[in-house]
Amino acid sequence: MSTYLVFGATGNVGRRVVERLTWAGAAVRATSRTPESAGLPAGVEVIASGLTAPGALDGVEAAFLMWPFHSAEPARPLIDALARATRRVVFMTGGGALPGVAPQDQPNPVARWHATVERLIERSGLEWTVLSPSTFMANTLWWSGQIRAGDTVRGAYGSLVMTPIHEDDIAAVAVRALTGPGHAGRRYTLTGPDRLTQAEQVRVIGEAIGRPLRWRELTREEERERLSADPAFPDDFADDLLDGYATMAAAPPPALTSSVRDLTGAPATPLSVWAAEHAAGFGGPVRAEGDGAGRVRRRRTAG
Repeated sequence: MSTYLVFGATGNVGRRVVERLTWAGAAVRATSRTPESAGLPAGVEVIASGLTAPGALDGVEAAFLMWPFHSAEPARPLIDALARATRRVVFMTGGGALPGVAPQDQPNPVARWHATVERLIERSGLEWTVLSPSTFMANTLWWSGQIRAGDTVRGAYGSLVMTPIHEDDIAAVAVRALTGPGHAGRRYTLTGPDRLTQAEQVRVIGEAIGRPLRWRELTREEERERLSADPAFPDDFADDLLDGYATMAAAPPPALTSSVRDLTGAPATPLSVWAAEHAAGFGGPVRAEGDGAGRVRRRRTAG
């Protein structure tokens, strides 16, 4: 039986990749910084992220890799190790990394890190597939504290248009690329089904939790002060985030793609469904089995 290695297995996408592989009957080895508390499905072999366990790469057919680090420096030895041990890697890029653009010419630091990792993978001799998803729907949980506290979400660039994607849709594509033929050397741009401004996303969440919500626009400086006052937000990331928003706001609206449907046979999931699944995170009602919260279970066969 082939073994699939999943990095970042307790994250928003990695956990769902693990679940979908196990539903398909595959052997899964998963990395976690805290293996003892990973909480992954029964039968999954959980190892430390540094691959220090003996035989960590033994028998690995393919690996799903994402990059959470604020540097590309650790990538070279990791990718060298993967190239010696396995034959295929599916890399989930991020930061708006532009395809075919050299790392030093990418639009922001996060894109530069991801583009550097992409380049190392492409030159490694591995079969590779790159997934380039749009903003995660889970990013809206950044607003959960404000929504729990009231009916207004304060932020900058409320008119910024995004194409938010459900993390499970990314995972479904990743599993297809990991386990099926025909994906080597391909780069898939993944989006949700709708273009939504940040203000519209807040409205959709409000409808899902049964409480009207509204957006209050802040200036960039006001938003920077708000982020800096949030102990959970990295102090050195506020300007990078706001610079990225400003660049996106000045660009044409993002295009929608059909990649999720084309690769999985199931349509991309709208934010309304994701928000219903996560209503409790915003202080809304817990959804019963059989409504929006059961979507992932009903779609197991789609990935």
